[in-house]
Amino acid sequence: MSSGQNSGGLMSSAGLVRYFDSEGRNAIRIDPKSVMAFSTLFGVAIILLNILA
Repeated sequence: MSSGQNSGGLMSSAGLVRYFDSEGRNAIRIDPKSVMAFSTLFGVAIILLNILA
């Protein structure tokens, strides 16, 4: 790449930073403990279904 061309790296990443920094009021918020409990119960249910089937 020649030194005269601007790669635009800073400008293109600015939109992503703005996107990930904003938190919408309508966003679904789930407690991390709830996610861990659900995934543990789901895993145990799959193991039990494999044993019974």
